[in-house]
Amino acid sequence: MPTAPAVVVTQVPSLSPRAPDSHKGDFGRVLIVAGSRGMSGAAVLAATTALRGGAGLVRVAVPADVLAIVAAGNPCYMTAPLPHDEQGRLAAQAEAEVLRLAAASDVVAAGPGLGHTAAVAAVVRALLAGHAGPLVLDADALNVLAGQTESLRGRPVSPVLTPHPGEFARLLGRQVSADPAERQDVAVRFAAEHGVVLVLKGHGTVVTDGRRVYVNTTGNPGMATGGSGDVLTGLIAALLGQQLEPFAAAQLGVHLHGLAGDLARDDLGEASLIATDLIAYLPRTFRG
Repeated sequence: MPTAPAVVVTQVPSLSPRAPDSHKGDFGRVLIVAGSRGMSGAAVLAATTALRGGAGLVRVAVPADVLAIVAAGNPCYMTAPLPHDEQGRLAAQAEAEVLRLAAASDVVAAGPGLGHTAAVAAVVRALLAGHAGPLVLDADALNVLAGQTESLRGRPVSPVLTPHPGEFARLLGRQVSADPAERQDVAVRFAAEHGVVLVLKGHGTVVTDGRRVYVNTTGNPGMATGGSGDVLTGLIAALLGQQLEPFAAAQLGVHLHGLAGDLARDDLGEASLIATDLIAYLPRTFRG
């Protein structure tokens, strides 16, 4: 339980202006561990958003089975092949290579499209144990932690978790009320107990580190479409790479993600909105 009620935060942070003599190394080396056969788009979405979110260098590590597809998705990120099983998902041998790539990165984001296997679970646990820097966990990386959330505690930098309500229910081991006040309270308690920044997605996305809490006001139902969460994962990773602390990166990421959705809705309508539209409208959100 938190020792005091969480402070409600309403002001959204921003990035500092870039110095004229900046170079790509100043804005973060981001590693995205994502994708599998049939889910290569998740890796493309997360990595492309990390680029549009301002990361200096982005590398996306995927099962070698889908490397060609992911590499063709965008020429601006780098790719790294990982060992895979017969179904095109990460193999157990991928663990050592992921840790090697993570050691050369400032930020690691893992989970989108990986699938749910013992090998994926081993890679996620290895990252929690072996990568001391900023970490974003989403989708299949969160499902690995069901019943094992104690592995989140005690990290030098709070990991950012981005569950939708179903994934959060699996982390808790029980259903979460739809009541906004109770939903917020459960999120704050989980974040405080585990030392994480929790992004509980949905209408009025809750961002909390257990001491502070922010309820997002941007976004719309058109964003309820496949790939939207992958975009958010890449965006938060990019903001961490630009040296925002985890709560601020998650808060700004959620705000900009929803704002991109609102801009896309205004031009395209809610029914036709797809995840790539969020990436296309993201640059306008940074311009204010």
